[in-house]
Amino acid sequence: MEVPKKLLNSVDSCVDEALSGIISSNSGLSLLKGHRVVVRSDLETLRNRVALVSGGGSGHEPAHAGYVGAGMLSAAVAGSVFASPPPSSVLAAILTLRQAGASGVLLIVKNYTGDRLNFGLALEQARARGVPVAMVIVADDCAFVQPSKAGRRGLCGTLLIHKMAGALAEEGRSLDEIVTIVTEAVKDIGTLGVSMSPCSVPGCVPSFELPPGEMELGLGIHGEAGIQRLKIGSADEVVKIMIDHMTNPTSQSHLPLNTGDTVVLCVNNLGALSCLEMAVVTRAALTCLEGRGVRVARVTSGTFMTSLEMTGVSLTLMRTDEERLRLFDAKTTAPNWPNLSRGAVSGRNCIVELPKSVLATELSAEKEGPLSAVTRRVLEAVCTTLLNQREELNTLDRASGDGDCGNTHALAARAIQEWIHSHVIPGCPGKVLSALAGLVQEHMGGSSGALYSLFLTAAATPLSGRSDSAAWADALHAGTEAMRRYGGADPGDRTMLDALCPALDELRKLSEVPPGGEMAIWQAAVQKAESGAESTRNLTARAGRASYVAAERVTLPDPGAVAVAAILRTVIAALGSDNETSRKLRPD
Repeated sequence: MEVPKKLLNSVDSCVDEALSGIISSNSGLSLLKGHRVVVRSDLETLRNRVALVSGGGSGHEPAHAGYVGAGMLSAAVAGSVFASPPPSSVLAAILTLRQAGASGVLLIVKNYTGDRLNFGLALEQARARGVPVAMVIVADDCAFVQPSKAGRRGLCGTLLIHKMAGALAEEGRSLDEIVTIVTEAVKDIGTLGVSMSPCSVPGCVPSFELPPGEMELGLGIHGEAGIQRLKIGSADEVVKIMIDHMTNPTSQSHLPLNTGDTVVLCVNNLGALSCLEMAVVTRAALTCLEGRGVRVARVTSGTFMTSLEMTGVSLTLMRTDEERLRLFDAKTTAPNWPNLSRGAVSGRNCIVELPKSVLATELSAEKEGPLSAVTRRVLEAVCTTLLNQREELNTLDRASGDGDCGNTHALAARAIQEWIHSHVIPGCPGKVLSALAGLVQEHMGGSSGALYSLFLTAAATPLSGRSDSAAWADALHAGTEAMRRYGGADPGDRTMLDALCPALDELRKLSEVPPGGEMAIWQAAVQKAESGAESTRNLTARAGRASYVAAERVTLPDPGAVAVAAILRTVIAALGSDNETSRKLRPD
C-alpha cells in the first residue's frame, strides 16, 4: 500500500502547526507555553469554580481543543497523532488552572490505557501538591458484545460529558457534585461507529484494508479495525444495523433503550463523509429511533470527534431527562459546539506564559552516598541491556501492537545514560527513583512510560531515608500496586505484571531473610520473572493494546514482561559483582 498524500508541511510539525492554527483563529483560546495545551484566554473567570481538563491524541480534531470555552472545557491537552499526551503537560494544565483560582480540577478521560495512565499520573502528582482534582472515565463504546478486561473504549460520547460538566461548573457546582452527576450520565451513553475506508497516520500506510463495497462495523477512533465486516448497504439499512447492535440486550456493552425513552442524538462525521451523506444519515437515525417509539429531544449533526480522514460516521445516544437537557442546552463559547468567536482575531497575544510555580524543578544539589557507585553501575548495565534488546522487543511487539516496545525502552535507556553522565547519583535510593520516574515520564512516552513512571514514583516513598532489604520489598510492592491501580491489569492479563508480580512475591521474603541470604532471594525472583514472562506466550490478553487483537494472532511472549525480566536479571548480575552490596541492603 502507498502512503496517502496529506496537505501538511511536515509529519513532525503537523500537530504543533495545527494547534497554532486553532488558537490563532479563535480569540477565546491560548496556548500554554512549552506544552501542547490549549487553555481559555479568560482564565481569570475560573476563580472559585471547578475547571475541566480533557484531551488525548491528535488526529481527532476538532476534539478536544475545539471544546475549550465557557460552559465546556477549561483546557485541552494534545498528544502526538493517536498518542496519549505526556503527564507533564496534563500536570501543567492542572496547576495553571489552579493558580488561576479554580476551586478544583476535573479530568475527563476517554477509556484508553494510555490516557488513563498519563492522566492518572498527573492526577497523583497534582494531589501531592495539594490540588483538589478528580477523574471521570468515559467508556461509551457499544461495539464489543463481551468487552475485554480493558473495558469499553471512550468515543464521541465523551463530548456530552464535556457539555454537561461545563454547564455545572459555570453554575458554581462543587467538584464532588459534578463528579456524581456526570458519572451517572456516563452510564446512559452509548456510541457505535461504521466506516467505508481506513485512515492513515501522517507518513504511514492505512491502518487496515477494505475491499470495494465493504464496511467495518464497530471500529475505534485510532484506525483499529472493527468487530464485523459487512457489505455496504443503504443509509437506512446501515443505521438500523448500528442501532440494533447498540441496543441489543444480549450484548454486555449495549445501551438499554425502551419505547418511551427520551434521548439526545449525536451524528458524528469520522472525517471524510460529505455533508450531504451526513444529512441523510441523520434523517435515517431519526426515523429509526422514532419508529421504535423513542423520543429524540435534541439532535446535533456534524464533525465532532474524527479519526483523521476516515470515511465513516458514529452515532451517540444519551438517555436524558429535563435536568440533562437543561445542561445540554446551556450556552457555551466553545468554538466547535459549534459557536463562533466574536472577539478580534488579529493583533492579540496568543501565548500565555507558564507560571513559574508550574515549571519543573531539578533535584536540589545532591551528594553521593554509600550506594551511589553501585547504583551507577546497575543503571549503566540496565541501559546497555535495553539497548541491546531493542530489536527483540520490537519484534515481539509487532505481534500485538505497533512494534515500538524496543524503541520506547531504548529512548528511556539513552535518557538515563545522559543523566548518569551529567548528574551526581544521589545517596538516597528514593531520590534516585524519583529522578528516574521523571526521565521515563518525559522521554519514554506511551503506556510503558507512564507505567514505569508510576512504578518508580510510588516505589520512591518507602525508600525515603531507608535502603535496607525490607524497604526495597515495601518499595517494589508500592510500585506494583500503583501500576495495577491505574493500568487496570492483573497477573494473568498478559502484561508486564506477569513477570513483575511473581518476582515481587519472592522478594517479599527479603523482610525476614537472615543475614547473607538476600542474594539467593533476588536470584530466585529473577527466575520467577523469566518464567512469568515466558508464560505470557500462552495467555489471552485482557488488558492493554493486545486485548483488541485476536488471541490466535498473539503467540509470542509479551514484550513488556520480557523487558521486566531482563531488567531484573541485569540488576541482580550487577549487584552480584559487588561484595559490599549484600551487606548494605540487609535490614538494620
